[in-house]
Amino acid sequence: MSDQRLPPGQKRIDKFPVLQFGSVPAVDLAQWRLRLWGAVQTPCELDWETISRLPKTERIFDLHCVTRWSNYDTRWSGFTLQTLIDAGYLSLLPEARFVIQHAPGYSVNLPLSVVMSENFLFATHYDGTPLTPEHGFPLRGLPGVIPGRDDLQDVYLWKGAKWLHGLEFSAEDHPGYWERRGYSMQADIWKEQRYAENA
Repeated sequence: MSDQRLPPGQKRIDKFPVLQFGSVPAVDLAQWRLRLWGAVQTPCELDWETISRLPKTERIFDLHCVTRWSNYDTRWSGFTLQTLIDAGYLSLLPEARFVIQHAPGYSVNLPLSVVMSENFLFATHYDGTPLTPEHGFPLRGLPGVIPGRDDLQDVYLWKGAKWLHGLEFSAEDHPGYWERRGYSMQADIWKEQRYAENA
């Protein structure tokens, strides 16, 4: 019997491998800021205390990595982009259509529509505990899959940046670190869009 939750080319595992570009950065929460800029009404920076006071959102996601592993029913909490809007920290200009996530030495692009969807979270906790440094402490973008939700665009896990410190909103799409090296701009897991030639 086939597993309808498993995208083509993937293998289900029960662990959560640690993969990243570069080394794990040391983060001082007293100095850390989340910068919001680009096609926004007012650019701003949010400190960790402000982030910690945001209303929490919890999600159960399946995760699918471009390196071909999949992990089911992972539990996360954090906040959504809509949370930042509702709290008055973010007001997007009409031309905002893409979000570029920025981390130390790394960036990744997604359409605003994906980042605003229920299957994307700005995660601060995994399985009930704060993120470890290896998994993106203190904040990571997290594209997941909600099984049975065919109305959402599902993308590979690399489309969420670990150690997130900036969100740039843009009218134009800008390829990130891996996209400039031949990975897909769209990264649809069901179409197996791992590389640009498969997009």
